[in-house]
Amino acid sequence: MAYPEKYDVAVIGGGLGGLSVAIQCAEAGYHTVLFEKEDYPFHKVCGEYISLESHGFLEKLGLPLQEWGRPLITRLQVSDINGRIATVPLPLGGFGISRYTIDEALYRVALAKGVTIHTNTKVQDIQYREDSITISAAGKEITAQVAVGSFGKKSNIDVKWNRQFQQEKAAKQNNHIAVKYHLQYPNHPQDVIALHNFDGGFGGICQVEGDKSCFCYLTTAAHLKAHGNDLHQLEQQVLSRNPALQKILSTAIALYKEPITISQISFSARTQVENHVLLVGDAAGAITPVCGNGMSMALHAGKMAFGQLHLFLQKQITREAMEHNYQQEWNKNFRQRVTTGRYLQRIAGTRQGSVLFVSFMKYLPAIAKKVVASTHGQPF
Repeated sequence: MAYPEKYDVAVIGGGLGGLSVAIQCAEAGYHTVLFEKEDYPFHKVCGEYISLESHGFLEKLGLPLQEWGRPLITRLQVSDINGRIATVPLPLGGFGISRYTIDEALYRVALAKGVTIHTNTKVQDIQYREDSITISAAGKEITAQVAVGSFGKKSNIDVKWNRQFQQEKAAKQNNHIAVKYHLQYPNHPQDVIALHNFDGGFGGICQVEGDKSCFCYLTTAAHLKAHGNDLHQLEQQVLSRNPALQKILSTAIALYKEPITISQISFSARTQVENHVLLVGDAAGAITPVCGNGMSMALHAGKMAFGQLHLFLQKQITREAMEHNYQQEWNKNFRQRVTTGRYLQRIAGTRQGSVLFVSFMKYLPAIAKKVVASTHGQPF
């Protein structure tokens, strides 16, 4: 029989945004519970690049970034479908780190801070009742004064709530698949993150820890279907037409047997508060890979969400004000970045668009640098 447990804060999803909220809440003395459907450590589809806007915040959360000694990524390289390459400096810069490593590290910090964490536990429902949140998971009902959702690009909760983007038809341009490999690829420079276009999509690569490289690409479900739903066929017949991608695919050594994939990805606009739950990361607005690193945006949203829920739990603002303030702050910090990212994604993966963009980077580098800077935020 289900029984109630009471918490100050419940976090659904143990990615970067969720873990950062949980750590901050525990440090502030709040009784905090977090649910994660996987067991740490685990791999997930992600470009695995973090801009330096997050560096100070990650250290405050308890990560020993200086000890990790990750080399700085200071240049962005872009190739068009034909393989013509342009390189521009990254105004802020960043570093590569796998989700396998950083999520596990934050999980350990959260445990040490006293967060109650339920792994291998899928939340079935989240409801607002009588000025509190009820979370149904593993045959139990747990209540909390505040809840934060960090459950990624697609979730059973999205379906349960019948969120607006779930009601939209799966148009070709809004039904994507993403594929991620970890590779041994010593040819890739440590200080470069590269974005290589191909017909119908684009792929990115950067070096992460242990001399590994993360290679992740995005295309549409329709494009994969047109190639027999066979990733190998797609890679050999389409991606490899770009010489830069052909070099990666033909010379790199895959470090696990099969790539990690995610399908039915929608990049439609989303709300940042649903059913009185504050949403962070992709749950708040699926972040296109060209937005300027979703990892930092998830962490920043975690900081903003904590700031508002802290004021609410201290009875300094109402629940309505907490939700309104968070939505406004999210829009102020991320709306333009998301809009820019969606625009860039529309021209990526097209022959004309990719050729024009690379020409733009080559011959108007000062303006190109400003465009790239607009997809990154400031240190928070």
